[in-house]
Order: sequence, then C-alpha cells, then structure tokens
Amino acid sequence: MSEKSLNIVPGEFEINRPAREKLNGHRAAVLWFTGLSGSGKSTVANLVEQDLYQRGLKTYLLDGDNVRSGLNSDLDFSESGRKENIRRIAEVAKLFADSGTIALVSFISPFKKDREQAKEIIGRDTFAEIFVDASLACCEDRDVKGLYKKARAGKIPNFTGIDSPYEAPENPDIRLDAEGKTAAECAAKVVEYTLNKVHITQ
Repeated sequence: MSEKSLNIVPGEFEINRPAREKLNGHRAAVLWFTGLSGSGKSTVANLVEQDLYQRGLKTYLLDGDNVRSGLNSDLDFSESGRKENIRRIAEVAKLFADSGTIALVSFISPFKKDREQAKEIIGRDTFAEIFVDASLACCEDRDVKGLYKKARAGKIPNFTGIDSPYEAPENPDIRLDAEGKTAAECAAKVVEYTLNKVHITQ
C-alpha cells in the first residue's frame, strides 16, 4: 500500500444509503447495460429510465459516449484505457447507488473481467448485468453512427467486434433479444425485472 493510500481515511456520515432509500421510497440499483455498439443499449436504457421516472423513482442514466466526452476524455481505446474507463464509471455508479438512486449504465464494457470488477466495486446485490444481445452482423448492418464503416476502413483502431473482442456475458441477470424484440419490448422486460427483482418498494 502506498503512503498516499495510508493517508486516506474515508468519512462516515449520519445520512447513509438506507436513509436515502427510505426518503426515496425505493432501494438503489445499478442496471448495467452491455452489448456491441449499435445493439440498442442506450435506446433501451433511455426507455427504461423514462418508465421508472414516470413511476416516481429516482434515476440517472450514465451513457458511454457522454462520459467519454467529459470525465473520461483523457482515456484512449486500448485495453488498459477501456479497463480504466469501466473502473471509473463503476465508482461513479457506486456513488449514485449510495445516494439511493437507480443508476442505468450504458457502456459496451467488452471484457468479462472488467464487468466482474464493476460488480465487486458496486456490490453484487446492487448490480444487475443486462446483456443487450444483437449479433455483429445486425449491429454492423444498422451502423447508426457510421462507426463500423470507419472501423472496416481502418479509421478507428481497436473497435469492438472488428479488431477488438467482445466477450459476451455467460449468465447475465437479463438477456435482451435485441434483434427479435423491439426496444420497447426490451425496456418493458427490464422495468419488470427492476420492480420485481431488485426490490423496489413502491
């Protein structure tokens, strides 16, 4: 342990997570959406948040591109850069959970070990892994942002699914058939899970 670490003493305060959850009327959760670029993660997460918000639940959506343009703008897309990207957002999501919020995290998060680390940081009882399952062929056909075309042309190195792997979850809490179901159908499945399985009390 470094000298710097030895000199850090986390504070303990009177208003804690259970108190905030009681005030909010529901428990906190982290809904972690993972899948290839173009699979529909952000679209589904956005619909889920709208539904939960309309029910009066406290939510916040953390989207990969938005976080990459601010907090994590100093990180590249190398394996080490991706690892740090996920570590940081896991720490942020943990803070949201501590605030009593339902945090929706929409990140490709391609590596199993990084998602496992996120679970450990956030807490397994709080964390729900949601696999937005769409094949590479489907995502590349959609190519909503034109990124696959650029990656195939060699303009985007280390692009997930092209020259960097995506390690699909083996036992996610929820698997969404993003090819066979509409975004609204996928979102409804996540909302049902959240209300019934993540111990929302409202």
